[in-house]
Amino acid sequence: MIPDSRILHVIRKGVSGFLLTSLFEKGRVSIRRSVVARCGRHPVPTIPNILHNNLNLLEYKTHITSAAQEMPFCTKYGRIYTVVNNYSRRILTSRGTAITRGFRSAYPRQSSVYRYSARAVDTSDMGEDVITTLKARGLFDNCTDESGFAEALQKPLKVYCGFDPTADSLHLGNLLGIVILTWFQRKGHHPVILVGGATGRVGDPSGRSQERPLLDEDTLAKNTRAIRCSIEEILRRDSKHAEITVVDNYDWFKDVTLLDFLRDAGKFARLGTMLAKDSVRSRLESDDGLSFTEFSYQLLQGYDFMHLFKNENVSAQIGGSDQWGNITAGTELIRRVLREDGAHGLTFPLLLKSDGSKFGKSASGAIWLSKERLSPYKFYQHLLATDDRDVVRLLRMLTFIPLDEISVIESNMNVDGYVPNTAQRILAEHVTQFVHGVDGLREAFEATNSLKPGSDTILDANALQLVSDSIPSATLNREIVVGSLVVDVMAASGLLESKGAAKRMIRNGGIRINNIRVTDESQIIVSSDVIGDDMILLAAGKKNKLLLRLE
Repeated sequence: MIPDSRILHVIRKGVSGFLLTSLFEKGRVSIRRSVVARCGRHPVPTIPNILHNNLNLLEYKTHITSAAQEMPFCTKYGRIYTVVNNYSRRILTSRGTAITRGFRSAYPRQSSVYRYSARAVDTSDMGEDVITTLKARGLFDNCTDESGFAEALQKPLKVYCGFDPTADSLHLGNLLGIVILTWFQRKGHHPVILVGGATGRVGDPSGRSQERPLLDEDTLAKNTRAIRCSIEEILRRDSKHAEITVVDNYDWFKDVTLLDFLRDAGKFARLGTMLAKDSVRSRLESDDGLSFTEFSYQLLQGYDFMHLFKNENVSAQIGGSDQWGNITAGTELIRRVLREDGAHGLTFPLLLKSDGSKFGKSASGAIWLSKERLSPYKFYQHLLATDDRDVVRLLRMLTFIPLDEISVIESNMNVDGYVPNTAQRILAEHVTQFVHGVDGLREAFEATNSLKPGSDTILDANALQLVSDSIPSATLNREIVVGSLVVDVMAASGLLESKGAAKRMIRNGGIRINNIRVTDESQIIVSSDVIGDDMILLAAGKKNKLLLRLE
């Protein structure tokens, strides 16, 4: 007799690494050639059937303690609304107060800051139903019953999207789900965020060529708290829209036993359907195969949808296009187990570059949403580097700028006099503000301006710290620097090859200390030139900069 084993523990520990191929070979069904055909016969093999003779593998005694913890409220920020008309911008916060320093220095030719009705921007596309809006913006991939869903959306619905805590931060690719939930929120629907404290213990095989490494309990709990806080912070800024709900599927899975799960959910899952999923089929054909742990993921996610449908009145689930199989697993369970209609699924395209690579990744790693992982300045810079071929599409997908204004931006990119990277700046401003709020955008501007070629921006320690790993640096003894001639320091730091070269550049107006031009060859470095106790920014020419640290 199998002990009172929790389903999560059994799947995670009991059969982790246990290849599905082996599971079938031990039974009466061969996976390699005949399983799909055999699954088409009666009686159809189900998960309980397959595991029936293998329960000896699953006899584990482990007490699972709840990882659910009370989440602190996160800081709420104001909002910036940017109205685009050709190249001009009107910047303000939701209270009508201007962020002057960063914007004035960033855009000296368009530095006027106006009061402007926030609602004029915030009501973009509000006359459309949400499905029409998503289609127009390239955010629609597939839907289980489009006409039925459109009819259901005539009344407020609860719509959920799930995020597994595989890291302590989401990345830019995950942002699409949050953006789409925000569109539902703005149309009067109720967003529900599901943080996968349970499913994160298993790992989704969708889009993966290899199995995810299993995380320990403490790491999962920490990641769950961090992701929950991050999403709440983003969605709760816009307080005038519908309230949001955040749930953790560990709260209901932690007490579900293996036998209950097999009886209540596994009995209704048909292997023919599960094996036909693209994510499963591709992995079965790979060299590494597919473990039962990963194979079970779609049933766990389907159980989530059924639980939320039954207990929280959640009618719809959204997810990336690679989640289609997992989403339909949920709608099928609801139909078979609860014998109810009214469950809808909608998928959106993955965030890809024009070359087919994922936009959420970069050469230096993931573009994280958490400022602890990636500063707002670096997040802004990643968006600023968007290819011209991608920028208009990303403006439609990642921002809430009205489509007619995006069309104007696109048209201006093809006319004489277009200022390069104007569209990228608009994209970077809006997305950085959406993710990091007003303070994060201001921080990104200040750091960007501090490194702008020929910049006159007044520096502070925070701005220099933010850009410290983006420019070359050198370390010199404080006694050598303070009280010495600028030309001596320029040569000693290695920024210029000699004192003579430094003198010539001073005569040509090319030397700057902390963005302030040096005009006298006899100027010395004084204590007031040191920023934050140990930093000085040296510049020789517009782009040749060096952060000098004092020890």
